[in-house]
Amino acid sequence: MSPLLRIDNLETVLHTGSAPVWAVDGLTLHILKGETFALLGESGCGKSMTALSVMRLLPEAGEIIAGSIRIGEEDLLLLPEAAMRGVRGKRISMIFQEPMLSLNPVMTVGDQIGEVLKRHFNLRGLLAQERILEILNQVGISDASRHMTEYPFQFSGGMKQRIMIAMALAGEPDLLIADEPTTALDVTIQAQVLDLMRDLQQRAGMAILLITHDLAVAAQMAHRVAVMYAGEIVETAMREDFFSGPAHPYSQKLFDSLPGKAKRKQGLRLAAIGGNVPPLSREFVGCRFADRCDHAWELCHEIAPRWSVVASGHQVRCHLFNKDATQGIEGPEFPSRGLEAGVHDLERSEGDESQPSLSSESRISHPCLLSVTGLKVYFPIHKGLMKSTVGYVKAVDDVSLKIQRGKTLALVGESGCGKTTVGKGILQLISPSAGSVRYNGVELVGLERNRLRKMRAEFQLIFQDPYSSLNPRMRIIDIIEEGMNALRIGKDSNAGTAGDQSGVPKGRKVDALLDSVGLPPETKWRYPHEFSGGQRQRIAIARALAVNPKLIICDEPTSALDVSVQAQILNLLKDLQANLKLAYLFITHNISVVEYIADEVAVMYLGRIVERGSVDEVLDNPKHPYTQALLSAVPVIDVESKRQIIRLRGDLSSPANPPTGCHFHPRCPHVMPICRKTYPETSMFSSTHTARCYLYPPEQDPE
Repeated sequence: MSPLLRIDNLETVLHTGSAPVWAVDGLTLHILKGETFALLGESGCGKSMTALSVMRLLPEAGEIIAGSIRIGEEDLLLLPEAAMRGVRGKRISMIFQEPMLSLNPVMTVGDQIGEVLKRHFNLRGLLAQERILEILNQVGISDASRHMTEYPFQFSGGMKQRIMIAMALAGEPDLLIADEPTTALDVTIQAQVLDLMRDLQQRAGMAILLITHDLAVAAQMAHRVAVMYAGEIVETAMREDFFSGPAHPYSQKLFDSLPGKAKRKQGLRLAAIGGNVPPLSREFVGCRFADRCDHAWELCHEIAPRWSVVASGHQVRCHLFNKDATQGIEGPEFPSRGLEAGVHDLERSEGDESQPSLSSESRISHPCLLSVTGLKVYFPIHKGLMKSTVGYVKAVDDVSLKIQRGKTLALVGESGCGKTTVGKGILQLISPSAGSVRYNGVELVGLERNRLRKMRAEFQLIFQDPYSSLNPRMRIIDIIEEGMNALRIGKDSNAGTAGDQSGVPKGRKVDALLDSVGLPPETKWRYPHEFSGGQRQRIAIARALAVNPKLIICDEPTSALDVSVQAQILNLLKDLQANLKLAYLFITHNISVVEYIADEVAVMYLGRIVERGSVDEVLDNPKHPYTQALLSAVPVIDVESKRQIIRLRGDLSSPANPPTGCHFHPRCPHVMPICRKTYPETSMFSSTHTARCYLYPPEQDPE
């Protein structure tokens, strides 16, 4: 069968700075009709630039200087721009990574889909409206006649992504390019979007180029897989072959970087990849991965490896598989490698006793550090000329939780359920409407401003986005010292280490903090834009540690990171917790991260916690129907998995108008009449495992 898309020796250069950046360097691939081809790799490897090259939507500084891109028998690089406008949206469509930035905020979604129909099919008026309704229904948008007249800001994240898919499919393309289509989505919405793409592919027979760094999504969706590193493909294979035995050391490292329950129980560190993707402006001589590879030898730095056949349809670009080059060297074993820059125990330098291992930490008594009871955060809804209050957005509605010293509580749930608001309410960054927040026995709600300010050093927040949470106009030393200055810690340069502030100059403490998060002290003179995403998140962690907190609220700290960088951050957080006895409230929707880092889990739905317990109790034996649906939707690496995904009806209800009774009942597959009347009481399954659901008797005795 002849390929639908054939890319041969593609070279794309970005003319920025003093040297050209070879974003795509000699890439060759082909995709068959009806096939899903997954392109994997870290940020900065050239995946998105490959997609933009196919669409010929490169930035102004970009240029394709060699190669060919054929759709069928037509070379897209030979077409004038006017002809390419007929290809984009019709023969090739693209789903961009960020739907909010890709949708026009001042046009209704109906008008945006209508643009595609008008351009490629000359459809207008009633015919166009009928087709728009058909497309919206096709992508699972309920009440399409109403939603087509609405604007993007009126949609949830999952619905925006569906609108992007609707726009991409309106032209009935032969090839759909999906650039990280589910990165920012919850697992339930992610499952819906992936199912939608699969169903539409089977119906229309279109090909999909899936760009992702999520190995589980690739295992679930792809027919063939290619791994990209530093502008070139280093491994390609059929899905089953790749996930049963990845060959390239880089591919192996990506797998070893994945968190999970087994690694937590064994007390294992994640095998983070040391260093970063090399700058693509440099001239490569040998293997591009050699500087980060555990198995590199002299030849790897001198000669670029050629393709070697591992099995039928499975090829790798590595000297370890080149018999002539290795001279009898057997296949690699790929042992795990810890975080290259180890975390130094700041307290030990002050004479503390040696720290316990990760596995022994659970045997130590941990008194309660934070106790939250009946927390409510309501935002008033104002309407009319007099701005009278007509209702409330019940963002957090009667949440109770506890965190022990040195332990991690994971708070999971869909976007919009109130997780971040809980964190801000605990820190008193948002004034609670009701409830109690006791930190170390001190009530924070209603605490005098001056007393609260003095206590702020005890609890800190790590924000989700490492790009927007650091001031771009400040050097790293100023960013880290800012909190110390504001809270008068180490005044007049008398700041100590993480365990003690006495007698040590503030500059030395900044150096020690950077060292503790795996960054060289000299980086303190640089600006945030000079760092990668993972390095910026390390700086954010150093800033939080600067004031010697005992509790850190981590708000999705790894959601924007590649799996390799995520592994570095999770290792770092684990080590800091063991060394400094930190407690974490870890807000996330990544269940594999929860399995690795959490001691306890609380599942949140529409402002309320519906289930909580130890990580093993909740994840191994979920009781609440929402928890069961959430866990069933998590993609897994096992390509042979036959798990049944529980499909939830509709979307999360509005917290301004939550359903009566159990908030989950409009989407619950087990709904009963009583569920619609009153909210269920707590049911107990053990001394630590509880849920609020009518499927179980209230206050059931522990087993």
